[in-house]
Amino acid sequence: MNDQEGFAIAIEEAKIGYEEGGVPIGAALVSKDGKLLGRGHNMRVQKGSAIYHGETSALENSGRLPASAYKGATMFTTLSPCDMCTGACILYGISRVVIGENKTFLGGEAYLKQRGIEVVVLENVECRELMERFIKEKPEVWNEDIGEEERVYSKEEK
Repeated sequence: MNDQEGFAIAIEEAKIGYEEGGVPIGAALVSKDGKLLGRGHNMRVQKGSAIYHGETSALENSGRLPASAYKGATMFTTLSPCDMCTGACILYGISRVVIGENKTFLGGEAYLKQRGIEVVVLENVECRELMERFIKEKPEVWNEDIGEEERVYSKEEK
């Protein structure tokens, strides 16, 4: 499986999440020899979960694997990974993270690089537009997902 195929799975997962009413972030974990280990999407809304982000969902769907399975693997994700997902990639020794976009949210990319993980940002328009649409439609769910309080605007600020 090449990068284009791995990333296409992540986008497909993001769209599934959006259609289910959840945060549209998808991920796919591919081994160094090109085997799909796991795929998933953000399921915080659907499962009432605090930790089911796209990347953690892909890891969960990979099942219990030996540490060697993750060495040299690539995590494809439609959005820059948050601190939790950044940590999961580091913990499991994933060597490469391919990101759809980082304009709507900039996660732990600098920390990934600092830890020797290759980071590729595709600046994918489809990913950005899907996230922007979701954030506009459901800002309260988005803020909850990234651990932010929703800002309450005064009449003068609106």
